[in-house]
Amino acid sequence: MLKIRGVTHWSIPVNDLAESERFYGEVLGLEFKGRLGSSTMSCFAVAGHNILLCERKEPLRRSPQQDNRLHHAFEVAPEEWERAVQLVHEQGVPLAEPIVYREKGFFTGREMYILDPSGNMLEIRDASWRAGMPTPTYEEITGAPPHRA
Repeated sequence: MLKIRGVTHWSIPVNDLAESERFYGEVLGLEFKGRLGSSTMSCFAVAGHNILLCERKEPLRRSPQQDNRLHHAFEVAPEEWERAVQLVHEQGVPLAEPIVYREKGFFTGREMYILDPSGNMLEIRDASWRAGMPTPTYEEITGAPPHRA
């Protein structure tokens, strides 16, 4: 068996590289490392991981249901989670589904599923949430209805 010792990068396919660079940098706050030469790829870093945004040759729109809930998950600190919900609302980022408070399973915690500009589903997760803690809805946190895809 091969012994992998690390991850070089993860890749996310996007429809418009410049639009996605703004979203991943300015909304999600990932660190922009730069474009890869003259390619249509851009590198961002977060928590010791490199994420490549790779522009598709032809734009593609798929729903989370078509992709069987394929998504990428980012973890935030407990004090940052409700602020993330507010920011998503203020920026008009569409929700993929209602907020989830997961009490059981492999990844427990509170989760918000959003869509990036290319329709990729992203999870913003606070792993510290536990059963019995408050479970406010998106509407209760933001004071407004969610933006839906």
